[in-house]
Amino acid sequence: MKPAAPTLIEKFTVAMIGFFAFLQVYSVQAILPVLMTDLRASAVAVGVAVGATVMAIALTSPFMGMLSDAFGRKRFIVGSLLLLAIPTGMIGISQTVDSLTFWRFLQGLAVPGITVVLIAYISEEYPEQMAQMMSLYVSGTVLGGFSGRFFAGHLHELLGWRMGYGIMAICTLIGAFWALKMLPKSTRFIRSANAKTALSLLHSHTKNRHVLSACLLGGCVLFSLVGCFTFINLHLADAPYHLNASHLANIFALYLIGMVITPLSGRVIARIGMTKTIILAVSCSLIGVLITLAAPLPVIIIGLTIMSSGVFITQSATISYIGSHVKEGRSLASGLYYFGYYGGGSIGAWACAIAYSHGGWGMTVASIVGVQILALAVVMGLMKKA
Repeated sequence: MKPAAPTLIEKFTVAMIGFFAFLQVYSVQAILPVLMTDLRASAVAVGVAVGATVMAIALTSPFMGMLSDAFGRKRFIVGSLLLLAIPTGMIGISQTVDSLTFWRFLQGLAVPGITVVLIAYISEEYPEQMAQMMSLYVSGTVLGGFSGRFFAGHLHELLGWRMGYGIMAICTLIGAFWALKMLPKSTRFIRSANAKTALSLLHSHTKNRHVLSACLLGGCVLFSLVGCFTFINLHLADAPYHLNASHLANIFALYLIGMVITPLSGRVIARIGMTKTIILAVSCSLIGVLITLAAPLPVIIIGLTIMSSGVFITQSATISYIGSHVKEGRSLASGLYYFGYYGGGSIGAWACAIAYSHGGWGMTVASIVGVQILALAVVMGLMKKA
């Protein structure tokens, strides 16, 4: 029997779940200068706090799909949203950067229960409309990533960052109850009882050069994105720009370009192929980062726009690459990709913090450029041309 087309409420619910999953992940980036002052923290310490969430996502992503295969989809999604609200609220009462980092890590543990499981849910429940529903999910994540930074910056200016995180926690609880009531129960889920098969696939993927190259490339991509958009805030909060939290939050509107770039990237891949698309996209990111070394603020914003556009195209093409070159255990391969992707982001937050503390924005750019050159080497040396 052909599955019914998703209703408008179902489409909205899928996008909204993606929104709330990423509302928290990078929200502290817009208020880093404030956190350094209020918590008396160094650039390295706040960098670790940024990376704590993405590290936790990296550690749990490969295994969350296997757990969901055994216990179901909707309960994981709703439960993870509820759990995500707790550390989000606790961030608002953090008195030290160490406690902030702890709650940020707990946030990251909850996120894959939403993201990885929702992707599996969409694949099962909407096979005829998977591309459409997946694009809605991706658009929700992009909007959530932007909104977290935007809200954190502007809520700080209005109410203070502590109250801002309380509000975001309440919003996440509302999202959890909305998902509980509006996300349809799974009708096509088949419980997996064979853990041995999953472990065998996991072992096979760790020896697959297509999976490994995609993981390494993903790590380079998020290293660059997190490093750039974390420490550009400290650079622009300093002389001669002196931007406040709300001004820094506005800069993250550049992320909305991902809502346009992601659908268009499919056309580019179809025209010139995945490998050439990735090379072009990484090159754009590299050029964009170098442009940010210029002094005028409008030129820096142009550089950030080019850089982030390249990242979104690279990510979309890399996920397509996995789908084309992995024929068995694709969800597990995607989990491994996210392990590499978010692991790279965590390392980027830490490494770029050290670079910034020793050589300012110029040293940070040098670190990012080095990683992007590595990404180009991975594409041209390891990835099969397609």
